[in-house]
Amino acid sequence: MNAAVGTVIAVLLSLVSAAGYALAAVAQSRLAASSPVRDGGGALRALLTHGQWWSAVGLNAAGALAHVAALHYGPLTLVQPLGALTLVAALPLGAYHARRRVTRTEWRGALWTLGGLVGLVAVTGPAAPGEALSLRESLVVAATTALLVATLASGRPHGHEGGAGGRGRNGLGHATASGIASGVASALTQTLTAALARELPGGAPAWWQTALLALLISGFATGGLLLSQAAYRGGLAAPLAVVNLSNPAAAAVIGVALLGETFRAGAWGWLVAAAASLVAARGVVLLTKDGPTAEPTPAAPTAEPTPTGPTAEPTPTGPTARSAPAVSGPTLTTPTTTGPALTTPAATGPGAVDRILSRQTTPDLPPSQAEPLPAPVAG
Repeated sequence: MNAAVGTVIAVLLSLVSAAGYALAAVAQSRLAASSPVRDGGGALRALLTHGQWWSAVGLNAAGALAHVAALHYGPLTLVQPLGALTLVAALPLGAYHARRRVTRTEWRGALWTLGGLVGLVAVTGPAAPGEALSLRESLVVAATTALLVATLASGRPHGHEGGAGGRGRNGLGHATASGIASGVASALTQTLTAALARELPGGAPAWWQTALLALLISGFATGGLLLSQAAYRGGLAAPLAVVNLSNPAAAAVIGVALLGETFRAGAWGWLVAAAASLVAARGVVLLTKDGPTAEPTPAAPTAEPTPTGPTAEPTPTGPTARSAPAVSGPTLTTPTTTGPALTTPAATGPGAVDRILSRQTTPDLPPSQAEPLPAPVAG
């Protein structure tokens, strides 16, 4: 196979890999937006029983296999920048599922991020063939990474109380932790490959050492996937951009610090890397400001118990708006006048008004104690 055919195959496989990762990111973002906010084991159990989660896992696995196959046919300097197209592909896919249009600011942020990522990859020198971490270095890297990931992911999801800004900041922390975990998993995978080929520095490892490396790789890969799922609660574009940046950045730090790699062009390479980092950071800021924030569905609140018993106020009936309060104790009755009806005397003469009032307020007394009524005054 000539070099041109190999390059074409590498490009096609890189595009397939980018599409797989983009579809997986969109599926995870939709799952995060439609799932209730939960913490602890309940969230993990609900995630593992959701079919959309396993679809995202399958798409991530397909993207990873296509990426590895592309590296078999083409150089890293060609395959790695094409992998950054994941962000460009995920933006219209996510907008299509959300039934909206990609804004100009989102496109600008994606292009800024893509340019910075390509600049970082372009100046990073590849490791020599067969070069890998020793077992001791792998354990040190794993312990340091676990501590760093735990620090970045220690923030709790704010949900509706934290607002869009709180969810966005917390999502970027989870995205950074996810990218670092995935980058370290890639570096440990290179070490495991060298161990299986009996090319590990320091001699061939024992079986339990190989099994330990495989366990660490599985743990970091799974942790990176779960952290990215938590990151997509804050949206799609900005967390995906941070994941795509922190993944190669973590691999580059390991390569420069432990594998003897360096930036191309010496001091100029370091300057280009710094400028590319600023460009990528500008893109992430644009995506964070303009990108829509996923609204996770809150957990259903506990229903308040319905009050029982006669607590409802009686509805007034009839012409009276309010019912008179019940009076306890003996009921007062109006005395009934017996005998012939009395006629009210004419209000003439001195003391007529006083006599009438005193007669109306006279209490109910026995006939023997009642005062005789005054004789009517002749007119």
